[in-house]
Amino acid sequence: MLRAICLQHVPFEGPGAFAATLTARGVSLERYLVPQRGLPKDAGNMLIVMGGPMSVNDPDPWIAEETEFIRSTILAGKPVIGVCLGSQFMAKALGAKVRSGKELEIGMTPVHLTKEGKNDPVFSACPETFDVFEWHGEIFDLPHDCVPLAGSEIAPLQAFRYGTRAYGLLFHLEMEPAGIDSLCLECAPDLTKARLTGDNVRSTALPHLPQLHQTADRLVTYLLDSQR
Repeated sequence: MLRAICLQHVPFEGPGAFAATLTARGVSLERYLVPQRGLPKDAGNMLIVMGGPMSVNDPDPWIAEETEFIRSTILAGKPVIGVCLGSQFMAKALGAKVRSGKELEIGMTPVHLTKEGKNDPVFSACPETFDVFEWHGEIFDLPHDCVPLAGSEIAPLQAFRYGTRAYGLLFHLEMEPAGIDSLCLECAPDLTKARLTGDNVRSTALPHLPQLHQTADRLVTYLLDSQR
């Protein structure tokens, strides 16, 4: 049986819709809350790195350890999906700078595919401009040898690919209603700073989730098929 390893950084940011796709395809899913539990012994057949309110630039020893773990997994050619903080880990692991954006991006945001994104095996099925769910304050530069896939006004680089099997996504394809509720509760100061309310974020996002989940399913399926 194929194994997917999910690195979490807080309990309330889990794999969401990715979990349903993995289960439907007979893939086992192991979750590790890294700051408390530490890293797994290996990355399995697929590594999924989730979000969190911390920064990859924080001095905590586990952050440096996870960055190296992700780097070695990517360079080994294994399938990797990095979401929000996870994509920032990927960018840092590949040598790019992660820094503060000019403002928070929270809730539904339009992103635009690049030329490369329009020809990507996963994102070519998306419209040239489509809305994604976001909750982040930091952005990153394009790592060396990576392909830019999408960008927004605030974050010129919203998604990138390394080789054919590693995807860094600043946005959330996997987000489910319960996840939105948890973010609004646990990260309420961000809402205040962005002059938003949880009700507004939730009501605006809910109609878009089925489409985002289709793209999440397509991404996971593509990466699984790359191993068969």
